[in-house]
Amino acid sequence: MHHFALTLIGSDRPGIVARLTQILYQRGANLADSSCTILGGQFAMILIVSHPTVATVAGFDDAFSALADDDLAVVLRALPPGGEQSPRLRGELCLVSVYGADQPGIVYRVTQELAARRINVTDMNTKLVGTADSPVYVMMLEGVLPEDVTIDAVAQDLQQLGRDLHVDLSVRSITPVEL
Repeated sequence: MHHFALTLIGSDRPGIVARLTQILYQRGANLADSSCTILGGQFAMILIVSHPTVATVAGFDDAFSALADDDLAVVLRALPPGGEQSPRLRGELCLVSVYGADQPGIVYRVTQELAARRINVTDMNTKLVGTADSPVYVMMLEGVLPEDVTIDAVAQDLQQLGRDLHVDLSVRSITPVEL
């Protein structure tokens, strides 16, 4: 099986996922992993796709040209063997949440502190909520702590950063559920 990373971005509208997955289905590709969201007015998606016989990007030839013609940017990249597999990250999972007035540097400052503690960010979402007169910046970040770092230590370390940024910053444990 050959694996590819596919990214797509373009103005949001109904039917984008259906169009892309139809192309993949018709080409005999399988969708292995995906994430998509709306960022501003742009729809953004990243997929891990597998195919039993197509081994190179060129093997998909012009499969995505209709999407490009419709102002959707598509990038396909071949993955090295094993590049499709989720890493087995050891350590406790945590959720970092931030709520406060929007200002430059929130994501940088929080992730800088996490990186200094060797915390691997595995997912992150940010949004502005509230009203135009009273917007609130929200960041939800999942991470994996190294085995020698505790949730309590991270929460305590980040208290001062929350005060410096004038935001509500909290850290809590996530209990994984296996199906």
